This record gives sequence, structure tokens and C-alpha cells, in this order.
Amino acid sequence: MDGTVQRIEVAAPQQFVYETALDLETYPEWAGGVTSVTVVEEDEYGRPTVADFTIDAMIKEISYTLDYDHGRESGFSWAARPNDDLTLLEGSYTFTAIDDETTEVVYALRVEPNFTVPGFLRRQAEKQIVGTALRGLKKRAEAGA
Repeated sequence: MDGTVQRIEVAAPQQFVYETALDLETYPEWAGGVTSVTVVEEDEYGRPTVADFTIDAMIKEISYTLDYDHGRESGFSWAARPNDDLTLLEGSYTFTAIDDETTEVVYALRVEPNFTVPGFLRRQAEKQIVGTALRGLKKRAEAGA
């Protein structure tokens, strides 16, 4: 996947970190820039399959709907439905247990806005989004573990 990929170690068990990342409606509390999340649909296991997001993208507020795929062995992925603001937004989290109390989280993100942004700035924005999200997830999971 083109885009940005970063990893971080979290001092919390793999399942707990996974469940923290799946708790989408808490994202405004810890994921920088996310102002609201509404889970629209869930699967039979209570995992989100469709969610509406609103983010503060500095130059404007952007709303979009994400479709989630839980087919990954140790994580999940998502893709935005194209809209006036986004041509493409896709990403994934992968959670790997390092030991019983430590998890490596890999976050991959690719964003293509539907408005002109120079490639360098788009990549910088991706890096900032991913880094901020990983640090927020780490803080949130470690506080609750």
C-alpha cells in the first residue's frame, strides 16, 4: 500500500489494545483531530462494520463514512466511501503480541483528498495523523491496562 506506515510498542496485552482500537466512539477522547464518531452498523460480534466520522482537517472539517473489514488475522482495515472531500482513504491496524503484556501496533494509512494538496503536504499530513493516532492509542491502552 502506498501511503504511510508506522509502528509503536504498547505496554498492554494484544487483545486489550485491539479492543481499545475497536472502540470507535471513544476516538474523539484520544485520537487527535477526530471530533465525532457514530457507529452505524455492527457485525454479529459487536464489531463496527460501518461508522461515520467527522474530523478537523485544519483547513476544513471533513465528514466521511468508513466500511470496516475484520478479515485480518490480527487486526482490521477500513476504507472510506468516496465523497466530495475524499477520493480515497484506506487504512489498517495490525496488533502483534511481543509478549503477554506488550503489543506491537502497525498503522497503515493512505489518503487522497478530493481537493488539491501537493503530494509532499499530503504525505506529511498522513504521517502526522498516523503518529498522533498511535501515540493516542498507546496512551489510552496503557492507562486502561
